[in-house]
Amino acid sequence: MNMEKPVIGKKEPIAVEVKKGETYYWCSCGKSSKQPFCDGSHQGTSFTPLAFTAEKDETAYLCACKCTKNPPFCDGTHKSL
Repeated sequence: MNMEKPVIGKKEPIAVEVKKGETYYWCSCGKSSKQPFCDGSHQGTSFTPLAFTAEKDETAYLCACKCTKNPPFCDGTHKSL
């Protein structure tokens, strides 16, 4: 189990346009300058990016607080931080 805590980027989701069939890499550490996506800033930590493939063209609301129970998607956890 990961004992490190992620950096909280924002206490709100980040809306991004995703395209069906494309793979995206969600930042799980919170250190990326390209939030909500990975830029490699996790190097040297126990975090790794989460790869996900969009199921359809849509606006996805990705977690920016890094505490969601449904990564990479926002589940409202930021409201209790």
